[in-house]
Amino acid sequence: MNAKKVLTATLTASMAMGMVIAAPAVANASEFTTSELQVNIWDNNQLAGLQQIADEWSETSGVKVTINVVDWDNYWTLLEAGASGGQMPDVFWTHSNTAQMYMENDLLLNLDDYIANDDAIDLSNYYEGIVELYNSDGVQYALPKDHDTIALLYNKAIFDKYGVDYPTDDWTWEDVRDAAAKITEAGKDDGVYGYAINTSNNQDGWYNIVYDYGAQVITDDHKGTTIGSDEGKAGMEMMRQILEVAAPQATVAETGTDSLFNSGVVGMITQGSWMINNFYTAENHEDYAWALMPYADVNGNGQCDKGERYSAYNGLGWAAAANTADPAAAYSLISYFCAEKGQLEQAELGVTMAGMIGVSDAFANAFDGMDVSPFTRAEEECELYFRPYTRNTPVWEDALQQAGGFLDAWQDPSDPALMATACDNAQAIIENAIAAE
Repeated sequence: MNAKKVLTATLTASMAMGMVIAAPAVANASEFTTSELQVNIWDNNQLAGLQQIADEWSETSGVKVTINVVDWDNYWTLLEAGASGGQMPDVFWTHSNTAQMYMENDLLLNLDDYIANDDAIDLSNYYEGIVELYNSDGVQYALPKDHDTIALLYNKAIFDKYGVDYPTDDWTWEDVRDAAAKITEAGKDDGVYGYAINTSNNQDGWYNIVYDYGAQVITDDHKGTTIGSDEGKAGMEMMRQILEVAAPQATVAETGTDSLFNSGVVGMITQGSWMINNFYTAENHEDYAWALMPYADVNGNGQCDKGERYSAYNGLGWAAAANTADPAAAYSLISYFCAEKGQLEQAELGVTMAGMIGVSDAFANAFDGMDVSPFTRAEEECELYFRPYTRNTPVWEDALQQAGGFLDAWQDPSDPALMATACDNAQAIIENAIAAE
């Protein structure tokens, strides 16, 4: 699905003319009944910037905001515990994996009336896929916090050491494979590999190659998959060829792709814009550079045509607990994060790209000395598709990473037939999971 949308004429005009962006009003501040809001997120890289924005809201509202960072696994465990009778945070991030279940069970605050009375929020100004994700039966339960894209990260020092040309915007997946092979061969005595990927790296990894070759992990109607098609198998066959010359899965499982890269033993990985700061603050970040995602030259004409270069995009939502003690204050904070001023500020601070269309250009300039423009350029130079999801995404997503899914082919990439069988298995896994939802 190409989910790329054009910003409304009003917003485009205001941006082009350089108009002053007014801060959203903190509506009914005198009616707030709480002195503090508890906010949960899972990414420590975003904490400082988000706290800065929240503190600005606090100056006007008089309500303190405490942002708690909980690691990904524990985040969902604690949220589920709160939903089962404990105390959920007042405001928190929600995600495509679990949003539908929380919305269907009335655990999130209905935002419709608040949005209708909020001049700072017009849902047509946000990425459509993110808006739709957090809407259930016509009710909006979260506002788009951000969106993200994927790019290729490479270590110039490794490429230089082994005499391999840097990636360019014209690189195909064959180019990635060939460069990875050269680095892995030349670096074998040093324990250096040309590429690293893990079966769990889906949105920021192998999902994209499936779409490049013309298949879909989840179809646009969220009711099927074409991963077992000839196109899906062609994409995963290319992934298999790359895996043959990449870091072994035993090594990846033990250390992780990001750590391997930051340790200087991997030449290339693909990664999402939400992880830039992890590499920007790394010891050897001067050696790191980003490039557009490679493409699949499916028609063999030697150039990237429409439909041959994809980047997944996803977007978190700011939601509030249905039973928050002060829903007006909770929504006011959410609105402040998601209105144009807050969206622009998070881009300028390098927190993440915006959920509002056309407000992310500043993000490309937020990391002094590191060119991260491939992430913003992806909005125009890649086909964007929304991260595949269904009503209960973790069921099939987790199964794809296990034995009987793609794990066997990932661990033994020498056998093309094993990867083809894995695609057939994946087709059945996804279809069966959707049927049971």
